[in-house]
Amino acid sequence: MGVTLAKSGIDRIRPHMLVAESSDPKPPWALLHSNESVFGPSPLAREAARASVSDIERYLEFPDHILAPAIGECFNLDANRIITGQGSDDLLARLARAYLGPGDQLIRSANGYLKVPNYAHANDAEPVSVADDNLVPSVDNMIAALTERTKIVYLANPENPAGTYLNGAEIRRLHAALPDHVLLVLDNAYEEYVDASDYEPGHLLVEEANNVIMCRTFSKIYGLAGARVGWAFGPEDVIDVLRRIGLTFPVASPSAAAVIAAMQDPEHIRYVFEQNRAGRNFLADQVIQLGLNVVPSQANFMLIHMPDSEFSAAKAEAFLLNRGILIRRLNAPAYKDYIRVTIGMRHQLEAVVAGLRDFLAGGE
Repeated sequence: MGVTLAKSGIDRIRPHMLVAESSDPKPPWALLHSNESVFGPSPLAREAARASVSDIERYLEFPDHILAPAIGECFNLDANRIITGQGSDDLLARLARAYLGPGDQLIRSANGYLKVPNYAHANDAEPVSVADDNLVPSVDNMIAALTERTKIVYLANPENPAGTYLNGAEIRRLHAALPDHVLLVLDNAYEEYVDASDYEPGHLLVEEANNVIMCRTFSKIYGLAGARVGWAFGPEDVIDVLRRIGLTFPVASPSAAAVIAAMQDPEHIRYVFEQNRAGRNFLADQVIQLGLNVVPSQANFMLIHMPDSEFSAAKAEAFLLNRGILIRRLNAPAYKDYIRVTIGMRHQLEAVVAGLRDFLAGGE
């Protein structure tokens, strides 16, 4: 007889991404599957990370003493309300561990970030997945789902994997309906890519409320996915809770050095933003000309709908992989007919379009 799992909900955890398989021994040349920045980090970040290796035998003690003030200065936020972790995923998992238990409920949009139910399952809580409006989170449905058991309402804005978003008025309408004891978790990992005029940065509501926390990351537009550094901005009591249950040494010294240097190069961030926006518009226009539908995105990726079983998402993925282009399919019924493509460099996007054109023409 084996050891009994401490939490039975762990048995309910399922993978949220599908892994493409290829018979080609050569690795793909275009990695457009994980929403990483194809433009990489600032050269300052690379240099700082290399330089920090000279002290790599040492732990970085109390990284928030260094990182929180730097983040606060960069984003004009109160450093006392900032915490860092191993990517925003670490902080989201800590929030669930701290505020969810058996019988509690976490409300989320049914086709939002597909890993979120696993945060609830890991704590024997119940994920409540509410219907959306054509892959756009529905505030009305989230409000209708509230019960006495609700402890967390989670919303990614923009959403992943759809790339859709809610404007500031809708986010505030959702918050106004929440009881004070319910924590609104805003996952703003892709916020730096947004160009919608009615989008409201997550920190504005956090500054006004005592039950809202915002999670952000350096993995996306800053190009530091491998460094694994995320951060959260929230009420001081919530930040204190997250700090208490964090790892002893949660951030590696090269990662911290890279993050601090990256924030000192705003020109690089502006460059990546403009390149991503241009690439996003290019890919959407070209794919629509092929007769395919796309989901309008405010992030650094795009969902493309494949039309039928003859030209399915799985077949399209395999076709592109055969050309060395790795994209993503998602493990959820709503996305079975979609492929998700990270916004790459222009020549990579041109290769995606050419591949889809040949695929639809029955080519090889």
